[in-house]
Amino acid sequence: MIEKAEKYNDYKHNRFAVAPMIDWTDRHCRAFHRQFTRHALLYTEMVVADAAIHGNRERILGFAEGEHPVAVQLGGSDPAKLAEAARIGEAMGYQEINLNVGCPSDRVQSGTFGACLMQTPSVVAVCVHAMKQAVALPVTVKCRIGVDDQDTVVALDELAQGVFNAGADALWVHARKAWLKGLSPKENRDIPPLDYDRVYRLKRQNPSQFIGINGGIQTLGEAVEHLNHVDGVMLGRAVYNNPMLLLDVDATVYGSKDASSSLDAIIDHMCDYADAHIARGGRLSHITRHMVGLFHGAPGARRWRQILSTDANQANADSAVIRRAYGVIQTSFADEAA
Repeated sequence: MIEKAEKYNDYKHNRFAVAPMIDWTDRHCRAFHRQFTRHALLYTEMVVADAAIHGNRERILGFAEGEHPVAVQLGGSDPAKLAEAARIGEAMGYQEINLNVGCPSDRVQSGTFGACLMQTPSVVAVCVHAMKQAVALPVTVKCRIGVDDQDTVVALDELAQGVFNAGADALWVHARKAWLKGLSPKENRDIPPLDYDRVYRLKRQNPSQFIGINGGIQTLGEAVEHLNHVDGVMLGRAVYNNPMLLLDVDATVYGSKDASSSLDAIIDHMCDYADAHIARGGRLSHITRHMVGLFHGAPGARRWRQILSTDANQANADSAVIRRAYGVIQTSFADEAA
């Protein structure tokens, strides 16, 4: 068995991650986000183990080589199925297998996985052990600090102790409870209060284990502050709604001296990417829906959003729509500078 300190060292470079988000972080979103940062860890949407095993693997799990480093997040509670899904993820070329123990949606609860697994930490530990036995990749867990009326001191400690004893390489913690009854998934992202100190305490108790934090982090400055207390920071909606936030991640978090991509280069790449996707039978809107927040708060941003949200949905729409929208931004920037 690999010593805990060695596992921590193997994983410690993953200091910044974009959170897995259902219906959002698909392969086109990841391809877009990768244009802003070479080093941030990107995650798939949650993939149910049964879908990975029995579904169309290229459609469900396929990704481009340029997305690396990229991890697959699995959902499930059957150790054998999760082990098989983990083997599939490894064979597909992912660099990490993550188990979802944090999603509070009704459909996840009905499958007895996601956040409801906080109530059965021994099951989570068995699942992690099975996945660790199945693959050579890092196996990690993303959880909440507790659910419903659980005591977060007890619940999070039990979950963490179980998964680390089972061999988990990292624990990413969304620093809120999840309320399985009475709150929608959207409300569960905002209403339960954040408790960052609870995650900090967990790290102090587990100095040789990788502990990452997630939940309500809005800026890169906030992310850097969290890194004074934990090993990694994960942003979700803030990055999705304002992808420009990713431009400074490599320099600020990883100390990279490589120049960030220019906006012109990012637009050129996404136009080429879009046209290739369309040539394979896809639609422009599959890609542009992830790009509408790019110029958040900038001159011309409203018109950018309008063009991408309407024109990209027209029949035969191609990359010319993106270039036309970008032309509006360039004109707006020039007008403001004049």
